[in-house]
Amino acid sequence: MDNTERVMPVHIIAAAGVVINEKNEILMVKNLRRGWEFPGGQVEVGESVINAVRREIFEETGIDIEVGEIFCISSNTGKYPGYNGVKEIPTKIILDFICYAKGGIPKPSDENSDTAFVPKNKVLELIQAPAYIERYKAFLEYEGRPIYLEYVSKPEFQLKQKRFI
Repeated sequence: MDNTERVMPVHIIAAAGVVINEKNEILMVKNLRRGWEFPGGQVEVGESVINAVRREIFEETGIDIEVGEIFCISSNTGKYPGYNGVKEIPTKIILDFICYAKGGIPKPSDENSDTAFVPKNKVLELIQAPAYIERYKAFLEYEGRPIYLEYVSKPEFQLKQKRFI
């Protein structure tokens, strides 16, 4: 019998939300590294995905939300060198939800320099990161069936697969 130690695969699970207000505007944050994007982040150990979406959006923006349906599931299948003391960034699974603003005043956080509600048709003009562009397009294309995206983001963005699931 082989006594070689097995290593379980490691994935980051992240969740984000396209938050819509009563004026049909979209909540955006200006990330310090990537520029404008919709808010979200990693699901913490022991945390549900829905609670992670609520927490991340509130921490990044000061906005309370209601989490609605999932519109996109993404797999960032690339690994790349880390930063801030992290040796390597593993592959990621990202769940994107349609969310609705319930209250609060938009404000920046430690992770972003600006937070604002933006007209829906102006969002793509602001986003610079290709993965966020594809994920926002999935929101615009959503008609009741989530879109699955597979991509690598480094060394350069490459969309490998896009389909309804």
